[in-house]
Amino acid sequence: MDLEKRLPQPAPATAEESGSLRASDADRDRTADILREAMAEGRLTAEEHADRVDGVYRARTMAELEPLISDLPAAHAPTGGPSSGYAPAPGRPSPGAVPPVADENLVAVLSGSVRKGRWRVARRTHVYAIFGSVEIDLSEAIFEQRQVVIKAVAIFGSVEIRVPENVSLRGSGAGVLGNFEVDTLDSAEQDAPVVFVDGTAIVGTVEARPKRGKFVRDLHRRLRKHLGH
Repeated sequence: MDLEKRLPQPAPATAEESGSLRASDADRDRTADILREAMAEGRLTAEEHADRVDGVYRARTMAELEPLISDLPAAHAPTGGPSSGYAPAPGRPSPGAVPPVADENLVAVLSGSVRKGRWRVARRTHVYAIFGSVEIDLSEAIFEQRQVVIKAVAIFGSVEIRVPENVSLRGSGAGVLGNFEVDTLDSAEQDAPVVFVDGTAIVGTVEARPKRGKFVRDLHRRLRKHLGH
């Protein structure tokens, strides 16, 4: 018995070694980004992409995520670190990048307003939903600048904003007996547009989040064309 106590005992398997390491929302989002880029490059069909993305958001562990991208080059590329040159999107617009006066106003008073499809995104858009609703869908919009501000005010109303997955999303606002919610999103592309959402929800709701499976194709080429590079 004493001899058994002196013999080295095998260490218990860690969560990572046993393949049961829990996946975070960020892990799932990174995997979805790889799948999205693979479809854009023609490595996956739309059907394959949809099947795998469904698996991504059902996955609970890293072991369940890995097979979904194991046959894609991006899964084996070194991950970006402090020396990679990548910087996250700023929390607020750069000074002078966005005018203080709105280029476009969307107003819904006891009514509804929808902005979607192919349209040019203004540098600054002010949105007012008063006993009404406003829906803004940027998934097919044309971005002609890298920083866009949407100021949303909902008073007994609702404002819903959806952005493509390969832009960055930032938010700052308040809810007064209401709900102001912006899902922070970081694009994997260094020069991707940043959509800043701010405002107030007074007995209403303001929500901004990515539209899964939607992204701007040839993002850098389009920006260079519009910005004159």
